[in-house]
Amino acid sequence: MFNPWRRLRELDHVELTWAVMPGVLGLTDGRRRILLHPHQSQAQRRSTLAHELAHLELRHGPGGSAGEERDACALAATWLVPLDRLVDAARWARSMQELADELWVDVDTVETRLAILTEPERAELVRVCAEVDVP
Repeated sequence: MFNPWRRLRELDHVELTWAVMPGVLGLTDGRRRILLHPHQSQAQRRSTLAHELAHLELRHGPGGSAGEERDACALAATWLVPLDRLVDAARWARSMQELADELWVDVDTVETRLAILTEPERAELVRVCAEVDVP
């Protein structure tokens, strides 16, 4: 399982700073600094940190485009929500929040992962969900 905190430790040139930023959960300068808002749940912190690390991985600078935001969201969602875990959680979760809780991410990350499923991934998820007996 992808661990964004472990990935951050591997990047010894990147500094994490906690800062209260109204309306902003995380930021990066694209090179060596990540700022995270401290008033997030653990799942939100995990998702936000992965998103900011994705910006670094993709070499995005500060103030990126909408396309860069989408790419960072997609990469973070892929890291945090592997298909096997998504399929397993989908067997019993009855809401997006339950799914996010089981996957230890925020709802936005689950929604992004679902939106970027490949056709074979989507087919697998549909197959498994069809097998589940829903009351």
